[in-house]
Amino acid sequence: MTPEVTLGLLVLVPVILMMILRINAALVFLSLCLGNVLVQFVAPDANSFMDLFSAKLPAGAGGGSDTIKLTLLFFPVVLTAIFMIRTVHGTGRLTLNILPAVGVGLLGGLLIVPLLPPGLSHNITGSALWDQMQRAQDLIVGASALLCLLVLWLQRPKTGHDKHGKGKH
Repeated sequence: MTPEVTLGLLVLVPVILMMILRINAALVFLSLCLGNVLVQFVAPDANSFMDLFSAKLPAGAGGGSDTIKLTLLFFPVVLTAIFMIRTVHGTGRLTLNILPAVGVGLLGGLLIVPLLPPGLSHNITGSALWDQMQRAQDLIVGASALLCLLVLWLQRPKTGHDKHGKGKH
């Protein structure tokens, strides 16, 4: 499989899954951001903790540093996706959900590729498409974060009105 196809799948598969399962992509994006924070701040300590047990395990049986990082990155994302299945109602909201879903796919690709096995990671990072994504990463993160916030703000429940449109008495 070419590096471009692999990167395309890494980006598009989450988008398609979120749309088909009607998962709130804005919350998944925020969970992906949380996963990245866990990778940055918890992974070093988790690696030290795992090193205590790796001396007792046979060679190759323990998870590597990148495996721990991938687990920490995906744990909040997977849980959020599971709990948010079928939470996007209506065609308008589903259409609006496409924008944060694309943000999840792009940011996910940017975060996942460096953690992949060295051969696969090297093939992808050597491609022209990866170079373009790297150059656009500030735009990807910033625009996706803003879009997710806007989508969340637009989804807030209406308050102060009953179902007939009259104010509370």
